[in-house]
Amino acid sequence: MADDYLHVALITEVFFDDPAGERLQRALVDARSRGADLALLPEIPLNRWSPASKQAIDEDAEELGGWRQVLMAEAAKSVGIGLLGGAIIRDPDTGIRYNTALLYDGKGICHARYRKIHLPEEEGYWETSHYMPGTEPPQAVSDTFSLTVGLQICSDVNRPQGFQILSSEGAEVIFVPRATPPETYERWRLILRANAIMSGTYVLSTNRPRPEGGAPIGGPSVAIDPFGQVLMETNDPIAVVRLERNVIKQASKDYPGYLDRFPSVYAKGWLKLTE
Repeated sequence: MADDYLHVALITEVFFDDPAGERLQRALVDARSRGADLALLPEIPLNRWSPASKQAIDEDAEELGGWRQVLMAEAAKSVGIGLLGGAIIRDPDTGIRYNTALLYDGKGICHARYRKIHLPEEEGYWETSHYMPGTEPPQAVSDTFSLTVGLQICSDVNRPQGFQILSSEGAEVIFVPRATPPETYERWRLILRANAIMSGTYVLSTNRPRPEGGAPIGGPSVAIDPFGQVLMETNDPIAVVRLERNVIKQASKDYPGYLDRFPSVYAKGWLKLTE
């Protein structure tokens, strides 16, 4: 059945020099022609990599419904493809800036916004100088695509609680847009595979493709199945992978997928640390 599959395009490219959205739309048309139902872009794909510097620029962020969000929504709608993008968005009540992943359907409707929680602060990745950590856990989205999806962003994968929450909510695939250096790719590959096994989900991660502003960004985008097997590892600008529900179901029956989770026990442990 068609509802048991999802075809996702990994787009290893950014579009900060594409203010009219022409390159983005061409990429989505290409992805759609290859059978993709949804396209996954890298971290904050319509921004230059502003955390390469500690200097925060006002124009790098936008209000809810800002021009980057409108451009992504219109591109998704015009092509008729789902889209996972992102932007630096100011909270409408506080004005605080957040690195926000955005999930659009093929009609251009935004179904999920997730604010990155775990922020590095080091050479080339001065992220706490640009936005604040999110304060809400991720939520699985079950009514938009044929598989239930969840969102994380880059460094979040190094603290796997978000993956566990999403899996417990029924997520079948977790998308991880990122911006990481090529010399650390093997470590990222390892932690992404581990998260796929622990959560029993597909894990798909797209990387920004090249160095920016002195930050050594680059390295493959990757798709991993619930058993931790790498399905695709690519530097190509566009590549499409097929995800199957029966693989997720099998992983849930095998070890460690069948092990119970105990949210109330975990909550007790975390609560003690706040006392």
